[in-house]
Amino acid sequence: MITRRERQEAIQHAWKLYKKTGLVLLDHEIDHVEVADLGLSEFKVSGLTILTLKVTREVGIKLIALYPWQVCPEHRHPPIGDYPGKEESFRGLWGQAWLYVPGQATPDPWARVPAHRRPYYTSWHEIDVSPGHQYTSPPNEWHWFQAGPEGAVILSVSSRPSDYEDDFQDPAVQRKTVIVDG
Repeated sequence: MITRRERQEAIQHAWKLYKKTGLVLLDHEIDHVEVADLGLSEFKVSGLTILTLKVTREVGIKLIALYPWQVCPEHRHPPIGDYPGKEESFRGLWGQAWLYVPGQATPDPWARVPAHRRPYYTSWHEIDVSPGHQYTSPPNEWHWFQAGPEGAVILSVSSRPSDYEDDFQDPAVQRKTVIVDG
């Protein structure tokens, strides 16, 4: 849960980062920025800010902004009925970020996960998603990502978005953000 003030600060911070990418954004698009604190009440540590550019039944195009060292917890996009799950391509646009997927663990990863949440991070094969670098996560693959010391902006292009159906390793994660006065 986050306060209205924290939410507004996160939107303004994300907007500044989105602008650093050089993409042309329209002023009214700031009204479509989503702050996902994931129910952990530690937004600047675990969470993300999302600007949805386009969503249809077939495709999703989003900008993800992260504070310095902020992490999006490990999750996957599982099958739903006949749908095999969301395939998602990540491409770095600004700042440094790393994506972690199953595979041979990187011996000395850049990641700095919160110690109290460490048991919920199982994928340690590190992929650089700094500007110009990209990776495609197939449906149902466990993955998570983290920004570097200046924060980051990542472009996400996916098949049909199913974000509210994601499975998270951490049972405390709640995909819907709760905003409170304060």
